[in-house]
Amino acid sequence: MEKRRVNSMAMVFSPCFSPLLFLLFIVGCTARPLYPLPSKVAEGTRKPLQTSRPYNIAHRGSNGEIPEETAPAYMRAIEEGADFIETDILSSKDGVLICFHDVTLDDTTDVYQHKEFANRKRTYEVQGNNTTGFFTVDFTIKELKSLRVRQRYPFRDQQYNGQFTIITFEEYISIALDATRVVGIYPEIKNPVFINQQVKWPGGKRFEDKFVETLKKYGYKGSYLSKEWLAQPVFIQSFAPTSLIYASNLTDLPKILLIHDITVPTQDTDQSYWEITSDKYFDYIRKYVVGIGPWKDTVVPVEDNYLQTPTDLVAQAHSHNLQVHPYTYQNENQFLHLNFHQDPYQEYDYWINKIGVDGLFTDFTGSLNNYQEWTSSFSLNNSDDRASKLLHKIALMVTSYEKV
Repeated sequence: MEKRRVNSMAMVFSPCFSPLLFLLFIVGCTARPLYPLPSKVAEGTRKPLQTSRPYNIAHRGSNGEIPEETAPAYMRAIEEGADFIETDILSSKDGVLICFHDVTLDDTTDVYQHKEFANRKRTYEVQGNNTTGFFTVDFTIKELKSLRVRQRYPFRDQQYNGQFTIITFEEYISIALDATRVVGIYPEIKNPVFINQQVKWPGGKRFEDKFVETLKKYGYKGSYLSKEWLAQPVFIQSFAPTSLIYASNLTDLPKILLIHDITVPTQDTDQSYWEITSDKYFDYIRKYVVGIGPWKDTVVPVEDNYLQTPTDLVAQAHSHNLQVHPYTYQNENQFLHLNFHQDPYQEYDYWINKIGVDGLFTDFTGSLNNYQEWTSSFSLNNSDDRASKLLHKIALMVTSYEKV
C-alpha cells in the first residue's frame, strides 16, 4: 500500500493543552499506516474501503468455498470481508466481456455434457503453445449462459457444481456496487493477444478499449487514493505490459503488472522475469502502474516445499514506490509450505509482517479477514495499555506545568 508521510509541524503548548490530543498525536505518528480508520471516514452511508492494512483480495471470489468467478463466490467474499473482489476478463464470440479464468471451458464448466456443442472443440495457439478445447471465443454469450460452472479442484466442496452460470463483466461490477459497504474490483485483462486475434469489435476497437469503456460506463475513474477512486476502487491488472500501457492512454485508474514464474516470459513482449524486475524496468513501468503482482514463490523461493531466503523483490519494488500484491494464498495443506505447519494464519503472518506485502490474493477471504481482525484487536488492546500509561505521564507533566 502506498505509504503517506506526515509533514513535521510545530506544536504550541499552553496550560490548557489537552493531554488526550497530544497522546492521540503521538500514537498516530508512531503507527505504521497513516490512513484514516474505516470507521472515521464517511462515503455516504456506506462504510468506506479500508486502507490501513494490506488489501484482502478475493481471488476469483471466495473460490475456496464456491466455484470460482460466479456471483455467489463474489457475494460470499464480500460477506467475509474482502476489500477487493478479483476476476479475469475474457470475451464471448459476440464480443461480450465475461468473468472466466481459462480461455477454454473444459476444466470448470459442464460443456462436455452439452451434445449440441460437441463440434466446437478447436486448437489454437495461446501464448506460444497449441491448446485444444472448447474456447470461450467460439460461443455466444447466450450459449455461454446455458453452461453451468463447477469447482476446479476435486478436494474442494463439490456441492455447488452445476448450480451457477458464467457471469458478465457488468454483472460482476453490479455485485460490487450493490454491496452495503465500499468494495473494490480487481479485474484482469486476460490473454489480450489471443482475444484481440479472435474477437473483432466494430470500429477497430480492441479488447482493452471495451474493458475500459465498461469501467467508465459504471463510473470508475480517478488515480490511486483520489476521492473518485476511493468512492469506487479498482485496480486493473494484466500479465501483458503493452495492454497496461495501452490502457494508460484511456484511463488514469491504477494498474498492476502481474509477474509469472521466473521461467515464463511476458505474454506479449517476450521479456524475461529478470528483465521486468530490474531497477531499470521498474523505473520505466512505474509511469504506467502503481504496483506489481508476483507469484509468491518468486518473492520467496521454495525448495523441497520449504521456504528459502527471501529475495529483495519487495524492498526493490517499494524503493520505486510500487506496491506488491502476491498471489495466491490457499488454506489446503498441498499449497502450504512446510514452514507453516499446516497453518494458513502462520503464512499470512509471515507475508504481512516479515515480507511486508501490500495486498494478498487469497482463495479463502474469510481466513485472511479473520487473521487481520484478530491481530488488529490484539494490537489495539496492547495499544490501550501503552496509551493509558502515556496519558498518565502526560497528565502529570501538564499538572506540574500548571502549578508553576
